Amino acid sequence: MPDGVASGPSVWRPVPDHPLRSVLRQVTPTCCPTRLNFHCHTTCSDGSLPPLELASQALQIGLEHLAITDHHSVDAHAVVEAAFQAAARCGQPVPRLWRGVEISCLLEGCLVHVLALGFGEEHPSLLPYLQGRSVVGASLQAAAVLEAGRQAGALVLLAHPARYRLPFQRLIDAAHRLGFDGAEAWYDYRLQPRWAPTPLVCEAIAAELQQRGLLLSCGTDTHGLALDGR
Repeated sequence: MPDGVASGPSVWRPVPDHPLRSVLRQVTPTCCPTRLNFHCHTTCSDGSLPPLELASQALQIGLEHLAITDHHSVDAHAVVEAAFQAAARCGQPVPRLWRGVEISCLLEGCLVHVLALGFGEEHPSLLPYLQGRSVVGASLQAAAVLEAGRQAGALVLLAHPARYRLPFQRLIDAAHRLGFDGAEAWYDYRLQPRWAPTPLVCEAIAAELQQRGLLLSCGTDTHGLALDGR
């Protein structure tokens, strides 16, 4: 049985020593968009920023940690990583870049988005989910996505829990029972030009996660031309 798997019906236990876990434990409502951003998009999926421009803005902002989470694609990662390496050779501080992807799946029969973060370059288990489109059949189930993410060494988190047709409390509970690592707590549901977490709903989501001992994440979910906005 692979490491991290619980006995019984496809339930995964958290991987306690993942290096990103300690970073996410430091997430606060004010970390994004100036220090941490674990959810953004480029032209490699449905974003408007070319990867090089996103890298340039991340450097200008002074981000400490960044994950690009294009839908079903990791094509932007190598381009941004090379840009950061070039900047570092010139003595410029650069963000820690974590490999990420946003995956569509079914949780409680509801179509949701899942963020897989911090997996390695070799990720054969995730390959079906990196073809630029959603999968179909059994692989579309959240449990299958969780298993693929775990095998790739990823942390698996529910994205923007309050954007779906089911209440976020039900979805977080279901994700917790499956073995998800956490969810996106701090998110701009008002979709403002300059990102800011939405009062009340984000606090309620954070409380749900903390009550269950789950990780809290944050991200701009940028699709436009500014990395510090939606």
